[in-house]
Amino acid sequence: MAQSSHPAVDRVAEALAGHGLSSEIFWFDDAVTTAQLAAEALGVEVGQIANSLVFTIDEEPILVLTSGSHRVDTEWLGAELGGVIRRASKETVKEATGQVIGGVAPLGHPAPVRTIVDVQLAEYPVVWAAAGHAKTVFPTTFDELVRITGGAPSPVEPAREASA
Repeated sequence: MAQSSHPAVDRVAEALAGHGLSSEIFWFDDAVTTAQLAAEALGVEVGQIANSLVFTIDEEPILVLTSGSHRVDTEWLGAELGGVIRRASKETVKEATGQVIGGVAPLGHPAPVRTIVDVQLAEYPVVWAAAGHAKTVFPTTFDELVRITGGAPSPVEPAREASA
């Protein structure tokens, strides 16, 4: 993995340090803009990738950190949160996080962003989150994600019925 620097990644590193974490940021040679690509590059399960998805709920940005093994059910989650969830525009993502789609980190934003942390991430001892650029990730845990984001643990899709 190549080592490099970028202003958004530097802000993420500073934010991690501000939370007492010295988590190493890993740089890839190529962008890993999907959970599958990140998992393959790291040699981990796709569920260990914490996708950072920015939506709006009643026009306010909301960051949903979801396990790479499934999608957010926006209709269901919106109902759970008491609003209507829509995918944020790239401009809204950049304004809310200071980062671009494909590399949005859970922290290092200009101001706090309401955050939901997918409880499915708790199934893994280590999860990987973007670090402010599409070529970066850092290792963390579910509990650390909740703590450093001030996020609310929640399912992001309805419970699945057991199949016969």
